[in-house]
Formats: sequence, C-alpha cells, structure tokens
Amino acid sequence: MSSRMAGSIVLRHVGLRNFTAASISPVAARPLLASGDGVPAVMVRLLSTSPASEAAAKAAKEGGEKKEVAINSYWGIVQSNKLLREDGAEWKWTCFRPWETYTADTSIDLTRHHVPKTLLDKIAYWTVKSLRFPTDIFFQRRYGCRAMMLETVAAVPGMVGGMLLHLRSLRRFEQSGGWIRALLEEAENERMHLMTFMEVAKPRWYERALVLAVQGVFFNAYFLGYLFSPKFAHRVVGYLEEEAIHSYTEYLRDLEAGKIDNVSAPAIAIDYWRLPANATLKDVVTVVRADEAHHRDVNHFASDIHYQGMQLKESPAPIGYH
Repeated sequence: MSSRMAGSIVLRHVGLRNFTAASISPVAARPLLASGDGVPAVMVRLLSTSPASEAAAKAAKEGGEKKEVAINSYWGIVQSNKLLREDGAEWKWTCFRPWETYTADTSIDLTRHHVPKTLLDKIAYWTVKSLRFPTDIFFQRRYGCRAMMLETVAAVPGMVGGMLLHLRSLRRFEQSGGWIRALLEEAENERMHLMTFMEVAKPRWYERALVLAVQGVFFNAYFLGYLFSPKFAHRVVGYLEEEAIHSYTEYLRDLEAGKIDNVSAPAIAIDYWRLPANATLKDVVTVVRADEAHHRDVNHFASDIHYQGMQLKESPAPIGYH
C-alpha cells in the first residue's frame, strides 16, 4: 500500500482536526468559547471540524438549499465552535484569538536609552540614525503612513531571528531557552500593529511599492547581519525601537494639538489591546508606543547577554514582554 493511499485512509477514519494553540504569555487573555469555559494559557485544545467540501455536499443533498459555509482560514477549515467576545458577541477576527489579546503596560519607561559603548554598538546606533533622515524627508508629518512603513520593517527582525535560532536548535539538538517563541511573538505583535494602522492610513500606490523595496532590502541585510553577529543585529533593533518610540511620541503630540483628527480607534485595535469601546486613535498610538518600548528592552537585553559571552539559549527569554 502506498503512503498516499494509507494517508487517505487515516484521514477518512480520523477526520480533520483544527489545532488551536494558546499563547504562553502570562498577559494572555482567557479564551472564551461558545460554552464560556476558560482554558489555561498553555493548553492546546483540539476541536473536531468538518471539511468545507463535506459541508457543502451535505447542504446540496438536503433539498438543494444554498447554505453559506463559513471558512475561517485559507486552509478551508470550518470552525465548529464559535468564539465569543467578553460581551457575548461573536469573535470576527481570524488573525488572532481572544486568548491572544492583552492590556498593554503603558507605565514602562519610555526614556530609557542604551548608550553605545563598543564599536559594534556605535555602528548600530549611527546606522539607525542615518536611516531616520530620508524617512523624515519622505513622510514629513504623515505619521499614519509613517507608522505603516515602520511596522512593515519592524515585523522582520523577530521572524528572521526566530527562524535562525530555530534552525540552530535543530542543528545542535539543543533548546533555545524560550527565545524562538519570544522573537516570533515580537514579529506577530509588530504585524498586528500594521493591521491596525492599515485601518487608519490608506497607503498610496508608491508607498506600497516602497514597502516591497524596503522589505526586500532589509530582510536580506538583517539576515546577513544576524549571521555575522546576533549581538549587532539585536542592538540595531533596540535602536530602531528607540526611534519608533520617538516617532509615536511625535504622533501623539500632533493628535493632542489637533493637527491630526483623533478619530475612533479601529475595531481590531479595541479587541487586540482590550481597549474601551469609546477608545480613540490617541489610545491606540499610546499602547503601540508601549509595545515598542518593551521590544526595545528585549532586544537590548538579547544584545547584552551576547556581549557578556553568553548564548541566547543560556538566558531565558522574557515572557509576556508585550
């Protein structure tokens, strides 16, 4: 019997499973399923589902009635249990789940700065500073589009670092001290920043084209930089986050001065950061800035433990930093 035939038989007997993994972050929310039962943050729940094709075929047999099949991902898997918000409304986001939401720590020190001491630190610092000048010229004070561009870049380092540490863990048959998950969570958090600002700023065609160019250059440059020196790569990200804090602070000043309309917060931001229903754009920028401050501290810490001659795997990653 061929492996393909054996696999088909197994699938027919077992059926498809939808694996819903919860975040390990201590700030993660309790998952709210239709039953209202809470699930511990580190548990993995298996939800039996049916293929979309079987559901459609069943609908056709029942008198040919047209029944819309809700597909919640590009895998074509039907969600058997509806997820609910805290107010009982149906959860409408597929890019994150209720237990992946959190309340941002806005009390974090925003003024903290890592003074460059070594040659690599100084190269990292002035590299980031040199990138700020053309950015200021291009975007001027269009902070919505500036934030969009910033987040398309900021979401790259965590994914690259997590990927390389993942491969290293496989090669060396050793654990990572939680750093793989921490870096991937950072990348996901930055991506959610982008999803939020896409609701606020509508990028023009040439700004979208610029994203393609910048991401292509930055990904490859950061990949090579991380291979050369993880210490240097994390230090660059630390300084990038310091610049992000500065940019969002300027954004808030314009909002407070009335130069930018303080519109209502996007629905996706209200659910992701557990903001009040009447939250505004100012509230969104405030929590995003707090996230960037946490990313700053994590990356500077990652660079510091390399500087001390230690490996990332030997120091546990900060959990729930965002």
